Amino acid sequence: MKHLTKFILIYIFLANNLSAQTNFNIEKKIDSLFSNYNSKTAGVAVGIVKDGELILKKGYGTANLEYDIPITPKTIFNVGSVSKQFTTFSIYLLEKQGRISLDDDIRKYIPELPIYEKTITIKHLCSHTSGLKDQWALLTLAGWRMDDVITSEQVLKIICSQKELNFEPGSQFKYSNSGFTLLTEIVKRVSGKSFSEFAKENIFNPLGMENTIVYDDNEKIVKNRAYSYGSENGLYSKRNLNSSSVGPSNVYTTVEDLSKWTANFENPIVGDINFINHFNEKSSLDNGEPAILAVSDGETIYHAKGQFMRNYKGLNVYNHTGSDAGFKSYLGRFQDNKLSIILLSNDENFISYKAGMDIAEFYLSDKFKKRAPITEIEKKAKEKSKYVSTTNLKDFEGQFQNTDLSSLFLIKVINGKLTMTHNRLSDVILNEVEKDKFTGAITFSVEVSFQRNKKNEIVGLSITNFGATNVKYIKIK
Repeated sequence: MKHLTKFILIYIFLANNLSAQTNFNIEKKIDSLFSNYNSKTAGVAVGIVKDGELILKKGYGTANLEYDIPITPKTIFNVGSVSKQFTTFSIYLLEKQGRISLDDDIRKYIPELPIYEKTITIKHLCSHTSGLKDQWALLTLAGWRMDDVITSEQVLKIICSQKELNFEPGSQFKYSNSGFTLLTEIVKRVSGKSFSEFAKENIFNPLGMENTIVYDDNEKIVKNRAYSYGSENGLYSKRNLNSSSVGPSNVYTTVEDLSKWTANFENPIVGDINFINHFNEKSSLDNGEPAILAVSDGETIYHAKGQFMRNYKGLNVYNHTGSDAGFKSYLGRFQDNKLSIILLSNDENFISYKAGMDIAEFYLSDKFKKRAPITEIEKKAKEKSKYVSTTNLKDFEGQFQNTDLSSLFLIKVINGKLTMTHNRLSDVILNEVEKDKFTGAITFSVEVSFQRNKKNEIVGLSITNFGATNVKYIKIK
């Protein structure tokens, strides 16, 4: 019996020693991955959660370059679109409490929205299938800069001003931040509390997320927060963020607090296992087909309540990235393997998804399946002859107005190039790609299509960008 006990103790010692050695080796690999970050750069905070425990937490680089404050696991970052899962989780809590139904018409709670041909439901908002034009896409066309002071009240007004949708609700998937602003408004009107208060009372406090807030006041002081930066040729500059618009973004948190959030998906404190399974289900269109973001490397990426879900090299992963000003984030949960990866950065150039999956390889390489080579039928691309315009650019000159956005563009030929000007934006050079169609960049890439009447006169234009289709402007002069 003594020999058996001794053997067991030796086995436990060797197993623990091997595990410690493995973790040490992986930590060195992670150190190497972020070796470019130092006291003179922005950086990243890293958290690794295994079996519900935060087994690694480190900071690399600097949280504030003006005061030389280093990044630590307690540094607070804006997590960008990773915020969306907290928004949808709040909605699902209200459903669990019997206070709403996912099939409710959103105008039941926000009656100031236009009456559309087909009802938009709460479910549509949660799954990016509402057809609503994206709020950031609209704001830029209205002349707003992304570093302006932007409130949820202002965003709600611009969403409510849009009488047309990108598509019929429930018919397709198209990423739209607008839906998540409306979801927080529903939480506010149903609960009688601000979204910030609701999330704190129902999610953050029960999970012990003491350093997490919904940032709904752009003048609020947040201790230990990072500031965001961009860089060019090694020279850093600030990327100011003055938004207090919540829902799509603006959860401020740490890797330590997010580890508690990921642990809740394995051993629920808020909700129960049935609730978590319900929340993790794939989103769907009205015809029952899944809501699909894309197909990458032969694997389908599905949407699932503020997260994306895919089978990556044979393992299921729920993840989402975030980007706001210079903030970048990644939160990935390999739930079946009880592994979560948290990356929070204040470096505009940080590619969070790649870094997250690189770290996943460190931990799960022995479990990942090798992908079969993807063969594609080679197609000879038909050579497209370059479009040669025969149009006089002066034909497109004029003033074009969208009253819903209170937006006016002046189009004129400047130095031989067709140029869009707006009194709040930098001038935009338009390049003709086919008859009456041009491309340019109004914060985001845009297509500008001109409309003519029966007399062949230009009478209007429409602008399409990543989140808004055919936003119409009428020629007034």
